[in-house]
Amino acid sequence: MTSVARFQDREADWRVGPVVYQVLVDRFAPPADLAARRALYPAPRTLHGWDEEPARGSYLPEHGLWTHELAFWGGDLRGAATRLEHLVGLGADVLYLNPIHRAWTNHKYDAEDYFAVSPEFGDRADVGALARACHARGLRLVLDGVFNHMGRRSAWFQDALAGGARRRWFFVGEEWRLGYRAWFDVPNLPELRLEEPAVRARLWGDRDSVVQGYLREEEVDGWRLDVAFDLGPEYLRELTAAAHAARPGSLVLGEAWNYPSGWLGDVMDGVLSFTARSLILGLCKGALTGPQVARHLGRLVEDAGVEGLLRCWLVLDNHDTPRLATSLPEAWQRALAQTLQLTLPGAAQLYYGVEAGMEGGDDPEMRGPMRWEEARPGNPEFDRLAALLRVRRARRALRVGDVTLLDADALLAFTRTTDRALDATVVLVNPTAAPVTETLLLRDPWLMNGTLLRDLVAGATTFKVESGLLTVTVPARTALVLGPDAPATVEYSPYKRTP
Repeated sequence: MTSVARFQDREADWRVGPVVYQVLVDRFAPPADLAARRALYPAPRTLHGWDEEPARGSYLPEHGLWTHELAFWGGDLRGAATRLEHLVGLGADVLYLNPIHRAWTNHKYDAEDYFAVSPEFGDRADVGALARACHARGLRLVLDGVFNHMGRRSAWFQDALAGGARRRWFFVGEEWRLGYRAWFDVPNLPELRLEEPAVRARLWGDRDSVVQGYLREEEVDGWRLDVAFDLGPEYLRELTAAAHAARPGSLVLGEAWNYPSGWLGDVMDGVLSFTARSLILGLCKGALTGPQVARHLGRLVEDAGVEGLLRCWLVLDNHDTPRLATSLPEAWQRALAQTLQLTLPGAAQLYYGVEAGMEGGDDPEMRGPMRWEEARPGNPEFDRLAALLRVRRARRALRVGDVTLLDADALLAFTRTTDRALDATVVLVNPTAAPVTETLLLRDPWLMNGTLLRDLVAGATTFKVESGLLTVTVPARTALVLGPDAPATVEYSPYKRTP
């Protein structure tokens, strides 16, 4: 494949480098009729006002749950559909929903029925309507699949406990402390026996299975797989092939806190890039230096391959981690982290409310209701993120480009490049408390001598390329994203015969 064709193929594939916006349906869009919905939340479930914040509750041994898992705010799929213009305006390409399957909890990771939507959220017709509304706006819709385990209340599991036909669908027996094997020994989450062919057929193998059914009937665009590492590479290959057959070009991406190499290619299209997240947070907290992070990222690209990484989701925070404003309390830390999230190869996964600067610690604090009054221009958090997203959308290299890590003494420095010389983008990050001046070897033969590089975010600072070298001064705790202005006289340009 020629260089031109490679980048054209990447641009044509929506899975390469999108901006993904993650939503907890219950907490995203406040319902207009909150009081009228109370019947959907019988005790011990509780329904809360949108101005309340979630707090850790008490354990309910008879349910195997915590009270905060049964606390609801009333969001639903139809409400989420009314907020799609916000995603478009922010610059998102993909809407990713946490699980919507029928389940007892608010988070829905304890599915009772994969084939039905939880009534608090709506029904499958609402999923199809949301998918169509997304597509009409140029957005894609990705669902969350939880296929390693189900909820204890599921009919499948209750049949297994009763010695019915589905007993072999789970690990049931006296050898297990609970009488069955449960994910992380959580009583509410009995594990499925994926080794049983009939289980895999219902989850992804049949045309009317969970995975294929939503892809074919509701026309969703892909699946994010919960605890994908628990499914193992053999079954992930099987699931991915089934999804691609049901909807060509669909996405299968998995939660794997592991090193990404080995989980990509025919195993899955991508993973959540927690390795890159750890490197970014370590840099911004002072635990890692710029050159250390550059070496680690360089090895990551070498081992996992840029094609695979471009389809991975780079996540800084989500429903399982403290929110970014809590993990990185200083504004400069968040600025560096988000710059890297939006300039390193891969998709940028934004957790709802990050544009509002929402805070939140461990579960359930990071799952607060969306603060719409803060998610608007004028909020420094919103303005910074929106500016970075505009640059990302405008720079082809940041979406589909290759990456080259540069040698530096104090900075984290890299370039993103395509088959077009003037797409080149240089990213420089100084996490230290003092300005840093360095001369960097750009390693780009197509950046012509004398080319000026300007700051694409602030639009002011310029540096000059001198024989492939770049001497820069980066202020303390600052990130610069630089792009070339082609040197030219009135008629002459040294770029006239470059790619």
